Amino acid sequence: MTNDPKTTEVCYVKGVGETRAKQLNKLGIKTVSDLVTHYPRGYIDFNNISSIADAPQDEYCVVKARVFSKLSPYYGNIAIYRALVSDGTGEMIIVFFNTKYSFQRLKTGEEYCFYGKAGGNILRREMNSPIFIEAERQKFLMPRYSLTQGISHNMISNYIRNALNAYSFPEHFSEDFLSEYRLMDYNDALKKIHFPASAEEYQHAKRRLTFDELFLLQLGLKSMRNRKKILTGAKMANKDIKAFYSSLPFELTGAQKRSIRECIKDMQGDSPMSRLLQGDVGSGKTAVAAAACYFAYLNGMQSTLMAPTEILAAQHYDTLRGFLEPLGVKIALLTGSETPAKKKAVRKAIADGEIHLAIGTQTLIQKNTVFANLGLVIADEQHRFGVEQRAALSAKGENPHTLIMSATPIPRTLGMIIYGDLDISTLDEMPKGRLPVRTYGVDSSYHERLYKFILKYAENGFQSYIVCPLVEEGISEKASAVNYIEKLQHTCLKDVPTGLLHGKLRASEKDEVMRKFKDGELMLLVSTTVIEVGVDVPNAVVMMIENAEQFGLSQLHQLRGRVGRGSEQAHCILVTDNKSEFTKARIDTMVRTCDGFEIANEDLKLRGPGDFFGSRQHGLPPLKITDIGSDLELLEETRQAADKVLASDPLLQSPDNTGLKKMVAELFDDCYDA
Repeated sequence: MTNDPKTTEVCYVKGVGETRAKQLNKLGIKTVSDLVTHYPRGYIDFNNISSIADAPQDEYCVVKARVFSKLSPYYGNIAIYRALVSDGTGEMIIVFFNTKYSFQRLKTGEEYCFYGKAGGNILRREMNSPIFIEAERQKFLMPRYSLTQGISHNMISNYIRNALNAYSFPEHFSEDFLSEYRLMDYNDALKKIHFPASAEEYQHAKRRLTFDELFLLQLGLKSMRNRKKILTGAKMANKDIKAFYSSLPFELTGAQKRSIRECIKDMQGDSPMSRLLQGDVGSGKTAVAAAACYFAYLNGMQSTLMAPTEILAAQHYDTLRGFLEPLGVKIALLTGSETPAKKKAVRKAIADGEIHLAIGTQTLIQKNTVFANLGLVIADEQHRFGVEQRAALSAKGENPHTLIMSATPIPRTLGMIIYGDLDISTLDEMPKGRLPVRTYGVDSSYHERLYKFILKYAENGFQSYIVCPLVEEGISEKASAVNYIEKLQHTCLKDVPTGLLHGKLRASEKDEVMRKFKDGELMLLVSTTVIEVGVDVPNAVVMMIENAEQFGLSQLHQLRGRVGRGSEQAHCILVTDNKSEFTKARIDTMVRTCDGFEIANEDLKLRGPGDFFGSRQHGLPPLKITDIGSDLELLEETRQAADKVLASDPLLQSPDNTGLKKMVAELFDDCYDA
């Protein structure tokens, strides 16, 4: 066993052991370092006291009261322990279930601070299973942690205290650096984030640890960007793409033309292009990608486009064939559901250079897919791919150019982090003739009227979607796609040709359903969010979303983007019976605007950064303590600090920055050296 907290297993912390270690593993805590960076998700402020008489009904609060008497326990299916307490304004029954130890800790005549939900009635107040401390410890912030079965707040708090006492957590910044940015010592910050003596101590500790997260994250992304400024093996010459513009049956927007110019300029540079093409739903990203592929073709180089689903890959294949095959570009589709013989034939054509543009899913990054002369890599809906997957695709060529497409609008502040290693092109214009989707928020009492609304459009030859958050009926009452089909058999839609689409279907079954819907054989599609990304059916004009409160704002916006892709006025109906202010604010935002960037900013305000940021969605390290919404000033400060370090040492190769480089590499795991 080493004494390095980053490599020492958590089982060696005093009090933990093998059994508790396995339970802690479920929280992502495997090492001592993981344990001490399992930061509190909140604190109980025992200074903020309510009297028993004024304790808010059914809300969590702190009451300070003396134990008047301990009542006889009740033993049935569970043991119930009760104590009567009073603070002079009233009396309250404190109740514990099956927790004799907590009950025994209470001493008659002693005063305590109790934290819990105040219940009961005006005649007899109650508080069940409260957390409590002795009154003399009142000036105390008690941390609250994310837990798992078998692990209590007291346990994890004690484990962290033992770890902080037994292990050293050395400072990784110089004294000058700490002074320049007004930062607390790292070891102190760890102790005071878990055991602050005051709110002020907590704020200083949080600032230091948030600074570390944002600084190291931006340092890593920016240094990776610097390392991309190596010579590309796909430097391209200036070629005239007028033939591409002339072949289009429509006029590109100014934003599309600007983005194409930006891509072409990058592709002529000595370093590989590393660019994000960000645009709202329907803004025309595919046409920009087509122009980049055509430019690569004119330079004698291959391109590849990776999509997150087979449905989307097939759609890109159809669309790009229409754009590029008339210009001589040979295109192939490579997905997992193709027959082995077909995949083998396509791979041979790609390896021989006969295919100029290969479109597919993650099949493209498999070892047996080899390119003859790959010059351009395009990844669609990048937030669904990890950094490793992008790197694996780029490794198929000699430092090829990379274009990332995303229809998920990202607030500028988050974009600074998530796309810190990319240049950005933004499509901020919509194609001419595109009508905004009319959006409505209603409750389930409107169902009959909504079904008639869909029927009217079906009779006039237009298609509709109904989106449900679940696939099958479970203990939840939320709408189920499978059972919804049966429900429609008892409505006016029973004779409307209807299909079912969800993630549990085989890829071939999904493709068949989507083909029938795109070809007009089905007039209604009941689906889960599998249709969220990219499915393009211009004839679909109604999007009805059940249990709309279950979806994030940006997800609702993506779903809404599946309609309104033709010239007919389209409608999006958000159905929810949830009456909370939170839900109302979100639905009102959707009704008010179709601007994806405005919606993304509103989503960030309402729900925080969790849905935009995290290793699951973006392939980046998760933020453990940072709150993007309230740490904007620190975000800018850490950006400037990272720039200052990299200005003198772009690749973190200086001996003075060895420690920083090691920390960045640990933060990004294998991605940093990709």
